[in-house]
Amino acid sequence: MQLYNYFRSSASFRVRIALALKGLDYEYVPVHLVRNEQLAPPFSDMTPARLVPLLKDGDATLVQSLAIIEYLDETHPEPPLLPADPLARARVRALALDVACEIHPLNNLRVLRYLTRELKVEESAKDAWYRHWVEDGLAAVEAQLTNHAATGRFCHGERPTVADICLVPQVFNAQRMNCRLDHVPTVMRIVEACMALDAFARAQPSACPDAA
Repeated sequence: MQLYNYFRSSASFRVRIALALKGLDYEYVPVHLVRNEQLAPPFSDMTPARLVPLLKDGDATLVQSLAIIEYLDETHPEPPLLPADPLARARVRALALDVACEIHPLNNLRVLRYLTRELKVEESAKDAWYRHWVEDGLAAVEAQLTNHAATGRFCHGERPTVADICLVPQVFNAQRMNCRLDHVPTVMRIVEACMALDAFARAQPSACPDAA
C-alpha cells in the first residue's frame, strides 16, 4: 500500500492512525499542500478532487479518509474500528461525522485560503473564524460524550474506534491554532488516553518524514 498524504493534514492523520492500529505496512508518499503539490501531476492525475489522503492498494485507488478507514476495517477486520452492535456503530459514526463533516470542512486549508486570498479577510479575522467553529464543534462533541453510558476510556468503550481516530487530529489542529480547550475536559481526557497508545503516537504529525 501507498499512502499519499501531508503530515499536517488531519484527514491524512486519521488514516495513518487506522493503518497503525491495524499494524499495516505502507509506503509514505508526501504531498505538500502548502506548496500546492496536490494541484500538479502526478498527484492531480490520480484524483479529480486533488485532496489528501489517497491510498493505493494494489490496483485500487481510494480517497476520502472515512471511506479509506472503513475499507481497511472491512479488509483487515482486527482490531475492529467500529462496534458490532448497530446502535453502537451509529453512535460512533455520528461522533466521527461530527468532526469530519461539521468541524473539519470549515477549517480546511483551502477554505482558509479562500477567506484570505479571495474574500480579503484579515488574518486575525480568519483565525477568529477558525477558533469559533472548532471550539463550538468540540463543545458539541463534549456534550455527547459527557455522562453517556457508552463513553469509556475512549469515545465508545475501552478501545479506540473511528470516533477517536477523527477526534485526535482535530484536537491537534485546535492546539496548533491556540483554540480554547478548557471547556472540553472529556474530549481532552480521551485524547490523552489515545496518545498513550503507540499507534496514535507513531501517526502524529511530528513523527512523519515530511514534518517541518
